Amino acid sequence: MSKKVLIAGGGGFIAGELARVHLERGNQVVVADIKPTNQWYQLHEQAVNHSVNLEDKSACYSLVEGCDEVYNLACNMGGMGFIENNKSLCMLSVLINTHMLMAAKDCGAEKYFYSSSACVYPDYRQTETDVVALKESDAYPAMPEDGYGWEKLFSERLCKNFEEEFGYASKVFRFHNVYGPNGTWDGGREKAPAAMCRKVIEAIESGNHEIEIWGDGEQTRSFMYIDDCITGIDKLMESNFTDPLNCGRSELVTINELLNIVEKIAGVELKRNYNLNAPQGVRGRNSDNELIKSTLGWEPEIDLATGMEKTYHWIKEQYNRRKAGEHVAI
Repeated sequence: MSKKVLIAGGGGFIAGELARVHLERGNQVVVADIKPTNQWYQLHEQAVNHSVNLEDKSACYSLVEGCDEVYNLACNMGGMGFIENNKSLCMLSVLINTHMLMAAKDCGAEKYFYSSSACVYPDYRQTETDVVALKESDAYPAMPEDGYGWEKLFSERLCKNFEEEFGYASKVFRFHNVYGPNGTWDGGREKAPAAMCRKVIEAIESGNHEIEIWGDGEQTRSFMYIDDCITGIDKLMESNFTDPLNCGRSELVTINELLNIVEKIAGVELKRNYNLNAPQGVRGRNSDNELIKSTLGWEPEIDLATGMEKTYHWIKEQYNRRKAGEHVAI
């Protein structure tokens, strides 16, 4: 049966893809984002689209009314360069989840999804490149990423408090570095996979076969392709699990190894210039997937090389379109 769903933050990457999938399933989709619609990555004409500030309580209540499911992926965020320099702006996103959660409970939405982040994990567990994969229980004692990480951890706790005190349960994923087509690839908010693709394309275009790497390139991360992200959300929403859950690949790579993959796709080898003064984030981070496997019987499956090839060619297409004078979202 058709459902009415609200996708908050739908002008962005993950939520825009989620809106597309729900429309293909025949659901009624309401999409909301603070950005003007001409800046959305995916603008779906079949959806009811709103450009609105979801920090406003009345806006949340108006949009949630009559919805069966609410997906809250709205927040101020970006890559490490953005979140390290915009901590207060990131923290203000607590208003979005506070008002959206209140509205969902009061308006009787059957299901509520909150998009959290691996940035909730303490810095003291992420000081080595050969990091021990992070389990969900590792979030406490708390010392998350300043600003963005605290906002996510606070909102997780609010979701759990609503379940404990009002019986209104939420589904919460801690996403680990989601990437893929239709995501941010320029402008300062892009994450490492997209930034790496763009930098390689720029180096080839300029003829100056050099690339700047933030840090020494030995920082370790895991990266999850967008299709796995959407599959995971579906599986979580159909489950009875209501505690925060990791959603990420367990394939650990260094930033240098990530560049190796992109160079192979592009058929080029670049000189690497390491900027040790640039934002680097934690030294190492990986996703422990034991709980998601035991709970959902699944974990993200798409390997990094496969996902990066699709991402690289999409970003190259966007780059060439912009170069030709077209308006593209970045």
